Amino acid sequence: MGSRLTVARREIAGLRAEKTILLAIGIQLFIAAFSSFLVVGLVSMYDPGALDGAEVEVAAAGDAVADLEHAAAEVPGASVTRYEDPAAARAAFDRNAADATAIATRDEGGGVSVAVTAPDATVETTVIVVQLRDLLRTYERIERVERADSLSRPPLPVPDSTGTSPYFTFTYTVLIPVLVFLPVFISGSLVVDSITEELDRGTLELLRVAPVTIGEIVDGKALAAVAIAPGQALLWLLLLELNGTPVANVPTILLLMTALTTLVVGVAAGIAAAAPDRRAAQFLYSVAVLVLFGGATAVAGGPTNAVARLAIDSADPATTLTVVVYVALAAVAYLGVRRLITANGIGE
Repeated sequence: MGSRLTVARREIAGLRAEKTILLAIGIQLFIAAFSSFLVVGLVSMYDPGALDGAEVEVAAAGDAVADLEHAAAEVPGASVTRYEDPAAARAAFDRNAADATAIATRDEGGGVSVAVTAPDATVETTVIVVQLRDLLRTYERIERVERADSLSRPPLPVPDSTGTSPYFTFTYTVLIPVLVFLPVFISGSLVVDSITEELDRGTLELLRVAPVTIGEIVDGKALAAVAIAPGQALLWLLLLELNGTPVANVPTILLLMTALTTLVVGVAAGIAAAAPDRRAAQFLYSVAVLVLFGGATAVAGGPTNAVARLAIDSADPATTLTVVVYVALAAVAYLGVRRLITANGIGE
């Protein structure tokens, strides 16, 4: 065990020279440390509907404006000002007295059409478009309710809104899994670089001269790569806690990500041993990781879903089974790759 720890300490000490890896860790640290601020901007890209409630002034005209004003009363932040004709509404928009225009007219058949004008390519465009979308949806719903009596059959009832916060959804289904799984990918990349660089520099031959076996060298490198991953994830989760984002079942989450790290590190070691060229090994590693995690994410009970359910404390027996399966799979995969490397050597 002493030789494995020596190799592991050597690997961890050499991380200071890996500027790309340190930059990736620094970016994750920044995201976790300032998550309460960044999540607002990130959610606006993930779900623009989170911008509901912003103040938007609409200049409206046409013979169906009354219903549009009624709809605006139900949309927080949206206000409709009636103008005599479309030209006056557009003039208000041109002089920045309104954020958008809406010309609502009825045709002979009783249908309503609304022509909307919004600013093009400004910082406020997304906010205005989101508010206009909600205003028109509310307008459509009011029209459907008012015309329901004229239908030959009663319409299906509209389900109540769940009121789910997009910030909650984004944090637990996107942000936390990203912060948990990025160290997994980094650890695998570290192993690929470490083994291929040993071969390029010829230092692997020096290690072989020392009283240490190939299996112990692989174990030491894998131990270093696996050990730093849960440490990073724990730090990210603690920073989220400090920013007001509680995370449940942290030990189980760390167990799952450690198992995944062991699995990925085993795959990375096998690829580096079979393809000692650094570029080829990194390419094959990237493809393998995409296939593994892409396939796992496509499954309903994949690791991403498991982490999200664990974080909000809604895990069921299937989630626990997922953790157990990945722990067993990681152990089998790593031991299998280690045996192959021990039997066939590295770069041979």
